[in-house]
Amino acid sequence: MSEWLRDLFRGRPAWMNVIMVFCGFMTFVYMPWDIFWKPVAIDQEVWFGVLFTGWTAKVLAVPHWFVYGAGAYGLRRNRPWVLTWGAVYIGQVAIGMFLWSALEIGGLLGPFLGLIAAAPFSALTWFVWQSRGHFDANGRLGLRERYGEWALVTGASAGLGAEFARALGRQGISCVLTARRAERLEELAGELAGLGVETRVVPLDLARAGAVDELLAAVRDLPIAILINNAGFGGVGRFERQDAAMLREMIELNCVAPVALTSGLLGPMRERGRGAVLFTGSVAGRQPLPLHAVYSATKAFDLHLGEALWRELHESGVDVLVVEPGSTETEFQGVAGELPHEGASAGSVVESALMALGRQPSVVPGWMDWLRANIAVRLGSRPMVLHVAQGLMAARTPPDQR
Repeated sequence: MSEWLRDLFRGRPAWMNVIMVFCGFMTFVYMPWDIFWKPVAIDQEVWFGVLFTGWTAKVLAVPHWFVYGAGAYGLRRNRPWVLTWGAVYIGQVAIGMFLWSALEIGGLLGPFLGLIAAAPFSALTWFVWQSRGHFDANGRLGLRERYGEWALVTGASAGLGAEFARALGRQGISCVLTARRAERLEELAGELAGLGVETRVVPLDLARAGAVDELLAAVRDLPIAILINNAGFGGVGRFERQDAAMLREMIELNCVAPVALTSGLLGPMRERGRGAVLFTGSVAGRQPLPLHAVYSATKAFDLHLGEALWRELHESGVDVLVVEPGSTETEFQGVAGELPHEGASAGSVVESALMALGRQPSVVPGWMDWLRANIAVRLGSRPMVLHVAQGLMAARTPPDQR
């Protein structure tokens, strides 16, 4: 418990932690009581110095709830925008204090007392605004400075893997690119060379027996500082209608290969006292997923593995992250045999992952995907979640595979 508390409060000065605890109390204790249990007859809300009562106050309490929730989340996750949020919100409190006195008391005394009441909040607004760059400067060096010069990206020929390589290249990190399609890798290597970084192309099918050992041998002379375990695929449809060899290959690529690669590269990272391991998971790993049964199981494996390693390595200087995207605009849908549907851009997923790296054990990019990944499994029964999940997946599954 003490270690969890240290992790909860580290990386911020004491005054930020006080604001975070206050926002957490308002989000999870006071505002739910205010909205759902406080009698309407005595309900009051103040916005910009104007007092609202009754049902109007109830309605206006909802945005207050979201304001405090944003503060609690932003401070907990060390998001750079949170101090701008804080300055804006505290600033409106300062305005409200002035207007309240000016309107209620009136005359010359009202504005005078309003200025006195608003002064401490105005000072706090200025202080918070001046501190808004705290999280960018607080240990958030570039990836190359934090971890080292070389990264290994699996599944780099397209989709998220290629986007990870591009993002790393833009930060001056040289990349080992591996996937099955050599021509795609060479094309990406040429693109990265234009960014001024070195590359090494290692065409391999990591689901093949012995391929991981070949890859480890091919990078033995390089100080791999960042490992992106991205290679993987899925297959949609009823379990008995899927090819057994394909399912075994999926388990090898999605589960066995990341374990073997991480095992082979983690030791030197720990010896150097810095490094990063990232697993590409999926929101499919948050719950059993009928019609994607094996795939969701492999992604649950990746999630549990990555989060456990995050804790094991927490004080070692090696950061671990599991990124859990929802539907993404990559080749995944076509390879998995899903019917076409909209998804997030690969670039936005990679941006969210690299922002979260070193700050938390896992991240679900995008608010809607986060809600889908969490609300049902936290509020619903497991049978209910399974029924809902099958209905959603059936809409993405060709009729002959349902």
